This record gives sequence, C-alpha cells and structure tokens, in this order.
Amino acid sequence: MINRYTVIGQPIAHSLSPVVHQLFGELTQRRILYTRTEASPENFAQTVLDWQQSGARGCNVTAPFKELAVDVCERLSANAQRAGSVNTIHMHRDGKRVGHNTDGLGLVADIVANQRRPLESKRILLLGAGGAARGVMAPLLAKKPALLHVANRTASKAEHLASLFDDLGPVSGGGFEQLEGEAVFDVIINATTVSMNGGMPPLPDSIASHQSLAYDMTYGRQDTPFMSWSKSCGATACNGLGMLVEQAAESFLIWEGVRPKTRMAFPRLRELLS
Repeated sequence: MINRYTVIGQPIAHSLSPVVHQLFGELTQRRILYTRTEASPENFAQTVLDWQQSGARGCNVTAPFKELAVDVCERLSANAQRAGSVNTIHMHRDGKRVGHNTDGLGLVADIVANQRRPLESKRILLLGAGGAARGVMAPLLAKKPALLHVANRTASKAEHLASLFDDLGPVSGGGFEQLEGEAVFDVIINATTVSMNGGMPPLPDSIASHQSLAYDMTYGRQDTPFMSWSKSCGATACNGLGMLVEQAAESFLIWEGVRPKTRMAFPRLRELLS
C-alpha cells in the first residue's frame, strides 16, 4: 500500500516539498506518493476534508493557510497550539485530524546542526511579526538565548508577539527604527515576506558583523536582498532550504514513524536549485 500526502497552498507550483518527501521515501524505504494541491481561502477546509476522504494519511499546509488549518483540526499538538498555526496535519485512522507545527523545530535544527551555530546565550533578532515569526518563537526560546528580539515595521505588532511568549524566556519587541544603536546580533532571522518581492526591511548595518549568521526563511536560486545586505556587512548568509528539509523531516516522522537522515537529501536539492 502507498501512503499518500500532499502540500496545500496558493500558489503551490514552486514548492519543493514533493521532491523532498519522495527523497525521504527512498531513504527510509517507505512507499509514499506526495503531490501538490492548489486551494483558495474559500475552499481550503473542504480541500483538506476531500483529501482525507480519499484515503490519504496527511498533508502539509503552506502560505497562506497555516492559520486557517487550526480550525480544520480536531486536536492540536503543543507546538501548533502555541504557534497558532498548523503546517502538518496527521489524518489518524480513527478519522481525527491532528495539527502540528514543525516550522520552528526545522529552523532550529538547521541553524544548530547544519549551520553549526549554537543558540544558547546568543542574541537573536527575528524580523517580522506575522505567522511565520510566531511559528518559530517557542522553539527558539527553548534554546535559552540571551535575548530574542522581534522587530517589525509596526512596532505594536512586534511588542504584542513578544508578550505572547514572555513566559518562555527573555523576549522583547519593537520597530525597525529602534534597532539603531543596538549591539551586534549573533543570529538575524528574516521572517518577513518582503524578500519575495525584491525588497528588505530597513536595517542598520551596525547590527550585523562577521560573527553574525543571517538566515532568510525563504529559499530560491538567487540570494535575496536580505542575504546580499548581510554579506555586505560581513555576515554569513543562508536561505531557508535547510529549514524546508528539516521541518519536512519532522512531518515525515509524524506520519511514517521514522526521521530521515536529512544530510542525504541536500545534494539533490542543491542540484535542483543551481
């Protein structure tokens, strides 16, 4: 029997998730079929239900449906509940849909294991205060940084997001303009969407240096403006391909009960993006 999965989003044609999961199936000797499914806000919930009723085992959810996916699930993992968003739905044999969020776990795994950057006692700057940022807050704070500061164009949104997680560790929020005069950050994570549109947040050069890791959560063939800015400041820059792979591995573990060796997948994916 072949277990079937899909990724639901809009747009979805660019997604590398089918390639990643098919590689995982080969690496773990699991028989799976993973596809892409386009949906709209109006038919998203019905799309998930139809997928489940077809006999599928689960699905991933990507932009712009991660928050809508919360209401489609009957149970939520602790990560999904805290994040207020779902990127992985496990369709149990009893008919229940259980929502998980593996984004933050994937981000942390890529930074710590693949980029070899410890987060304990480090100064972390998180750019953006939307769903992508909220989804990674708890896993980042679980690594016990010296500070997790959220910066956003609208300062009140960053302050509000920080307040939702202040029970987990040292977290603060503010506007981009308040970054002037801040000390260098060890890790700067771009969770905004402006890079996808050819722009970047207004950041002072003084917050990044050769000791910094600049991490853009998007991925593509070219450096994003954020990555180019980071390199001009002397920082090490990387995109979100590793996060994609690591969060996918967490999803695969939920569905198939085994976590693939992700390092085996990177050569093939880099070849596709080159």
